[in-house]
Amino acid sequence: MTGLTLVFLHALGASAREWEQVIDHLPGYDCVALDLPGFGNAAKTGHADVVTMTDWLADEIRSRQPNPCVLVGHSMGGKIASLVAARAASGEIGLSSVLGVVLVAASPPSPEPMEEDRRAEMIGWFADGQASREDAATFVDANTATPLPDVLRDRAIDDVLRSNRAAWLGWLERGSREDWSGDTGRITLPALIVAGAEDGDLDADAQRRLNQPHYVTAELRVVADAAHLIPYEQPEALAALIREHAASVAGAILPAHFAQILGSDRVSQRTRSAMLERLRPARDAANWTDDHYATLAVLIGQILPDRGVDHDLARRIAFGVAQGDGDGWRFAALPADGEAWTRGLATLHMLTDGLAAQDHAWTSLLEKVAEGEAGRADDDAYLSPAQMTLWFEDVRAEVVRVWMSLPTTMAEIGYDGFAVGGDARRKQGYIRTAADDLEPWQRASEGAS
Repeated sequence: MTGLTLVFLHALGASAREWEQVIDHLPGYDCVALDLPGFGNAAKTGHADVVTMTDWLADEIRSRQPNPCVLVGHSMGGKIASLVAARAASGEIGLSSVLGVVLVAASPPSPEPMEEDRRAEMIGWFADGQASREDAATFVDANTATPLPDVLRDRAIDDVLRSNRAAWLGWLERGSREDWSGDTGRITLPALIVAGAEDGDLDADAQRRLNQPHYVTAELRVVADAAHLIPYEQPEALAALIREHAASVAGAILPAHFAQILGSDRVSQRTRSAMLERLRPARDAANWTDDHYATLAVLIGQILPDRGVDHDLARRIAFGVAQGDGDGWRFAALPADGEAWTRGLATLHMLTDGLAAQDHAWTSLLEKVAEGEAGRADDDAYLSPAQMTLWFEDVRAEVVRVWMSLPTTMAEIGYDGFAVGGDARRKQGYIRTAADDLEPWQRASEGAS
């Protein structure tokens, strides 16, 4: 098993069963397909509004804490997934295990685009009772690019027919029309957004306009030969995309004992949110080239030998430098940080042209840099030897600072000093301070590993 749980949320009029074929193509993952309130085996629970469904999903995640998970939401389920993802990214207690999101033909946080005549028709099917089989078949067929195989088509129709009337009407009349975009904001969790090439209202263009702007890091992929019911139409292709996204967030999985502390009431929401932000994929820095990134990655391997050539840490540092997230001071002889770093890396690239990352010449060169014996003073694209010495001092400090700030590093070295507050008026702190004298909460968390 991968250690990552995939939590599946279905569309309007569907159930957990719509994911069966997709899950068949995801061996090695712990897959949990849920029936949303009012649908599938949960039809008898009746109508649940957007707030209730969001709270319900949050509680489902908390019940599995600290197991890391990715939310996979289809259509209606996508809106609920995004709202919970926003709460998770904000540092809400009990939701730090959510590492990513997959939106499949998803309804957006804002009102879902839908032709009003079609909405009225769908409402009419349940207006005086349950829908007829003919109406359910019309709904299923209208949402597929080509007719489904009889077995799958019958399953999809049966799910429509067993939908709770109040839940069906509640979504069409209210839930799909509600605007939660302001509450959702910009979500830092990485997202994969999937659209069917032949979808109508929620096609790639709609996803690009209505869902993608809510995610800081989001990739949009289009599935060919599919409309809206992608889990039924193209389960293997969809599973491959989900697997790819899950693999991309797996690096953010924390040891269970550390994740338990991070998700506990000993950590304030603000601290938790800041730490979770450091688990997100590194973003590109403005004005940085591939040579800048590659040179910095090799340099990191020289400063932190146990890390080796670390491209992810290089991108993380680069983005922080470009954003001005440094320590607030610089040597007077150096230009502003953004320029100093790109010029310093350009100088190293020029001096190390052709050298392999493992080449012992790197060690010799950096010794010369530290001694003020390497650089180029006759070209403003580079740093002089004296500037290189100062810049290299800054670089060593920044590399170590950023590396030490990562939750993965804290987990590796056993640091839990961030867990001394919480959001209550009385901060919890430590009682025992002697070396190797653990408090009960520390022993409990170690037992979770």
